Amino acid sequence: MPEAILLKDVDELGEQGAVVDVSKGYLRNFLIPRQLAAPATKGAVEEIRRRQEAAERTAREYVEKANDNAALLNKTVLTIAAQAGADGRLFGSVTAAEITSAIKDARGLKLDKRNVHLPEPIKNVGTHMVVVDVLEGVTATVKTIVVAQK
Repeated sequence: MPEAILLKDVDELGEQGAVVDVSKGYLRNFLIPRQLAAPATKGAVEEIRRRQEAAERTAREYVEKANDNAALLNKTVLTIAAQAGADGRLFGSVTAAEITSAIKDARGLKLDKRNVHLPEPIKNVGTHMVVVDVLEGVTATVKTIVVAQK
């Protein structure tokens, strides 16, 4: 049976980049015309292996960078000034968007406000621990101090 390299995910055969054994007719009449697979030559197999190794290396580097950013954020203390009354209640609130803006100003990291987990906006002066998703499965806790603006 000839081997084929899958160019796209194919049900019951495998995922993109996999080398599978298929019959000659299935390869010639179905997979190749629909551009789902290509014949597995030595050069093509080596190229696929190189691409997979490069993709794995890139993914590892991405996760390492996310871990470094999480460690940096764990050490970060944000100070946000907001207008407050005498009793310490804010006239407005500190939202996830303001926290991401403060992180960008302090550390230069651009995060999406949806990755900042606040049960509700901060409405009091004081110290708050805010959980931030840097990457799926990688979280950091940022100490946020809200002070009254003078």
